[in-house]
Amino acid sequence: MTVAKGYKDTEIEHYPTLNTVFMIEDTLKNMDESIITVAGLKKILPKQVNHNTLKVILVYLEESNKIAVSLKGITWIHNVNPKLNKEISTGLEL
Repeated sequence: MTVAKGYKDTEIEHYPTLNTVFMIEDTLKNMDESIITVAGLKKILPKQVNHNTLKVILVYLEESNKIAVSLKGITWIHNVNPKLNKEISTGLEL
């Protein structure tokens, strides 16, 4: 099997379960730090996750605009506040 965007033509050995995706989302949403490394994330996860599976999930979360990945690490950016989303959509772009 191949994955379309983040893993062009890369064979995926094992796809993550929905529970694993939710576990990583919840961990990132509720972490104390604003930025975390992949190694730091692996340490605070409630259950151990295969590194390749974690990479697939992180690609999915980045492509769905829930996280931002930079050289410094990973940060949660998804916002569900309707007032803020409305202000962003109607605000001026600089």
